[in-house]
Amino acid sequence: MLYDLFSYLDQLDFPGAGMFKYVSFRSGLALILSLFISTSIGRRIINKLQRLQIGETVRNLGLEGQMNKKGTPTMGGIIIIIAILIPVLLCARLNNVYLILMLITTIWLGGIGFADDYIKVFLRNKEGLHGRFKIIGQVGLGLIVGLVLYFSPDVVIRENSEILNKDQTVEDVRIHSEVTKSTQTTIPFLKNNNFDYAYLAAWAGDHREEATWAVFILVVIFIVTAVSNGANLTDGLDGLAAGSSAIIGIALGILAYMSSHAEFASFLNIMFIPGAEELVVFAAAFFGATVGFLWYNSYPAQVFMGDTGSLTLGGIIAVFAIIIRKELLIPILCGVFLAESLSVMLQVAYFKFTKKKYGVGKRIFKMTPLHHHFQKAGNSGIDAILQKPYGVIPESKIVVRFWLIGIILAVITIVTLKMR
Repeated sequence: MLYDLFSYLDQLDFPGAGMFKYVSFRSGLALILSLFISTSIGRRIINKLQRLQIGETVRNLGLEGQMNKKGTPTMGGIIIIIAILIPVLLCARLNNVYLILMLITTIWLGGIGFADDYIKVFLRNKEGLHGRFKIIGQVGLGLIVGLVLYFSPDVVIRENSEILNKDQTVEDVRIHSEVTKSTQTTIPFLKNNNFDYAYLAAWAGDHREEATWAVFILVVIFIVTAVSNGANLTDGLDGLAAGSSAIIGIALGILAYMSSHAEFASFLNIMFIPGAEELVVFAAAFFGATVGFLWYNSYPAQVFMGDTGSLTLGGIIAVFAIIIRKELLIPILCGVFLAESLSVMLQVAYFKFTKKKYGVGKRIFKMTPLHHHFQKAGNSGIDAILQKPYGVIPESKIVVRFWLIGIILAVITIVTLKMR
């Protein structure tokens, strides 16, 4: 909105109006606005939630400090969503296809998470929204994102190609001048780092083109579902999901800026994506919203984000990475989310296997998701393997250590683009 207003004022030679042309200025403004909005409205929303008696129901699982969380307001993800949407609507160019997809993602998954929290809190149903409806919602979003990215004429790239010298080493990287429709993405560690999903459809022969978009959409659906559920599982300690998402948001913002700048794209040997600069504004608002939420969500939390926030954060990260063609970096960048998800899957699979084989189910971890393993007293299978049983670690220390791991993974993610 403000972009169009100041563009008009710039035509009238209004002093300072030209600043809105620069994505760096608009990103900075979005960051400041999101921080201000999340911290200023946060207290009012928390008070409203308390008046409505929207508090967390806690089962006693024997975790350190767990029962102190009883009655803490949930559904605080509303704060994050508002603090993202308002700055983006004000500071970004709203005719950008990528930005429209991000806004749809935020509202779509925010709505699914809100429905889940509403059923848990107001209808007193601990199960919340049935799992199948969550999956249908996530699949629906993946389908929309995949179809738009594949068929929209506004979604184009300028390919990167390597110029080799006599020794067959890379002398330079050239960004092509023509724009093309492509299903290529960036793959880390390899010199020839563009992977085309069309390779996965080679089996289709004459129907390869139709098969390519089907494969691409299935990949998008899988990534959106996996990452949003991973963020949901990570939301179990005060500040863990919000802080981890903020770190990931910074890395994605940097990658989006690099991808939208021809010289930086050439330097990193990645494809140039016209229009991706507007995603930097979104990433700035995302970072400001999550950091501002930490004002109230850091230990001891005054509010929990609930599924309203966690599903939204995970979906935003997934769709953002897909848009800038960096989804294959997600296992590294979202390593914390991945570890949390894997811990649950391994625990369930091992328990079922041992129960079937020995008649008694055994566990790898004391408790899952992974962050609860460090909170719970006692020993587990992994303690025997490592020959180093972990005692109870304070919640705040677990969160900070996971943040530090997230920062390391974010740095590695960016560095991998030059490690070829």
